[in-house]
Amino acid sequence: MAEFTMDLSDDQKQVRDWLHGFAKDVIRPAAGEWDEREETPWPVIQEAAKVGIYSLDFYAQQFFDPTGLGIPVAMEELFWGDAGIALSIVGTGLAAVGVLANGTEEQIGTWIPQMYGDVNDVKVAAFCSSEPDAGSDVASMRTRAVYDEAKDEWVLNGTKTWATNGGIAAVHVVVAVVDPELGSKGHASFIVPPNTPGLTQGQKFKKHGIRASHTAEVVLEDVRIPGSCLLGGKEKLDERLARSREKAKAGGERVKNAAMATFEASRPAVGAMAVGTARAAYDYALEYARTREQFGRPIIDNQGIAFQLADMRTQIDAARLLVWRASWMATTGKKFESAEGSMSKLYASETAKKVTGQAIQILGGNGFTREYPVERMHRDAAIYTIFEGTSEIQRLVIARTLAGMPIR
Repeated sequence: MAEFTMDLSDDQKQVRDWLHGFAKDVIRPAAGEWDEREETPWPVIQEAAKVGIYSLDFYAQQFFDPTGLGIPVAMEELFWGDAGIALSIVGTGLAAVGVLANGTEEQIGTWIPQMYGDVNDVKVAAFCSSEPDAGSDVASMRTRAVYDEAKDEWVLNGTKTWATNGGIAAVHVVVAVVDPELGSKGHASFIVPPNTPGLTQGQKFKKHGIRASHTAEVVLEDVRIPGSCLLGGKEKLDERLARSREKAKAGGERVKNAAMATFEASRPAVGAMAVGTARAAYDYALEYARTREQFGRPIIDNQGIAFQLADMRTQIDAARLLVWRASWMATTGKKFESAEGSMSKLYASETAKKVTGQAIQILGGNGFTREYPVERMHRDAAIYTIFEGTSEIQRLVIARTLAGMPIR
């Protein structure tokens, strides 16, 4: 088991610096344009694929880093470049995590490569869980999956919303209800292969931030998929459902449904994204405060500015520590006794909103304009307290864990 340390290895530092260079030289120069266009930045994703950042191999190397720090280090650097473009590059990873968390080895080997495509023909994937009436309340999910035993096929019907890459993805991972009586315990995850009839893109959302990332509804109308597309397989699902039915009356059983298993694995990574955005705003505000002069001296000489920067740096470092701890715990198999994963996502998300807002304040009127990037960073930061579990949900998870209550 790897010991927890703040000292990155030489290999980790090399990857960090390489990603930082890509973020600085490729992502940042394109950030303003794609934010305004509100379109998927395919040319940037293509460049990421050419250098090996957008690939299964790179993602796997970081995911299986024995220290657990590969993913958070990568996320922080890419999102330091720009949150919208970075999410377009890493958004496929959420679908990949869904397969890794719930799929068989054969399913992992079959579907994850198809999510990325290749250098000459890049693809993206989508993880579809939220619904118009079921966001934080996953137990209210209505999308149904019914098994057609005669044809060994699953038939999916419903509407998903807030899906990153929804509708434009080659592969969609869809969470659906297989047993409504079991609530969130009656959910399962399914692969919808490329070009499957019945899956269409619904509304594409025009968003406040992360505009370069495609977010849309996914409509499923009598979507038929092979039985082999049930992640984990039917035998495993039947066993799990049987256990849940037996214990349903007892209450208090802590059973992870398919969506929650994915979110739990990805929450520290989202925290790292937030740290990257916060750090980007802090870096810009610090340089601005050092060079902007008022009343004959740099504004950083004023305590009102200097103290804000001191607080910003402290909060960013604290957030990173929480993210790294949770990532290390998850990788080394240490149980989240106090919902450390949710803690990391909560604190980092709130830090990103606060720090980017402080950056605007330090820049004054300039910070309020699109001529300066902190305005965009502040808009982007708003998403971290919302997606993959709102801040309120993170607090609920933490509180219920501390109270010894079941997480549903």
